[in-house]
Amino acid sequence: METFFSFLERRIDDASSLLCIGLDPHIPDLKEPTAASALDFCLNLVKQTAPYAAAFKPNAAFFEVFGAEGWTALKQVIEAISAESKRLGSRIPVILDAKRGDIASTADAYAQSAFETLGADCITLNPYLGKDSIDPFIKDHEKGVFLLCKTSNAGSGDVQDISLANGDMLYEHVAKLAQTWNTKNNIGLVVGATHIEAMKRVRAAAPNLWFLSPGVGAQGGELESALKAGLRKDGKGVLLPISRAISRAENPGKAAAEIRDQIVDIKRNIFGRG
Repeated sequence: METFFSFLERRIDDASSLLCIGLDPHIPDLKEPTAASALDFCLNLVKQTAPYAAAFKPNAAFFEVFGAEGWTALKQVIEAISAESKRLGSRIPVILDAKRGDIASTADAYAQSAFETLGADCITLNPYLGKDSIDPFIKDHEKGVFLLCKTSNAGSGDVQDISLANGDMLYEHVAKLAQTWNTKNNIGLVVGATHIEAMKRVRAAAPNLWFLSPGVGAQGGELESALKAGLRKDGKGVLLPISRAISRAENPGKAAAEIRDQIVDIKRNIFGRG
């Protein structure tokens, strides 16, 4: 049975990559502050980096800022990824970075928007409203979610590092809940690569789950440390989203290839295989 993570792992094997290309059209990086320019920016990145991408992660906020035209551009970006996947003969997952989280009836509308209207394969969610708030997103085993667990920002500890009566941090509790909720192999965790000790603790709490681990590069996370802390024993389990280090490179395709190859080399040093 196909699940989101079996689909992701097939693409990872096809591309020999754990690299997730972040599609974040920051206005200062665009030729002009328009949805059309954001679309062109992303289409260029998709075309150049698709061979090295385990997944693409468009950030909804950078499209929503342009209103309805931005939403149309986001849908066109997702369609372009699908077209590039067909050209390559290997389907590339799209993870919508939207960090949704609301009561079940509202969540149902958000899920329809992400999966049916936009055509995304996966979405980031805030789990703090409980399981009924994520149920609409995980009812289809072919659609996935990454739950915010230990985020990469400096202020994440204000809430996520609260110590519970049993000695766990709140983020560890989230990880353990996610492990039990993952009955359809379509739940993962957002675990920042900027917090290595926390990443080790989350891996211990959720040994089987996939991590989406932002923070390498611009936010100060270090690639080798993140992989050593987060990878499962099978050499998988960590997807590394990188945006600015690729999009702002003189040659984004070359930059993506070099990062992909660096990940493969580090994995080989850790496990003795690529």
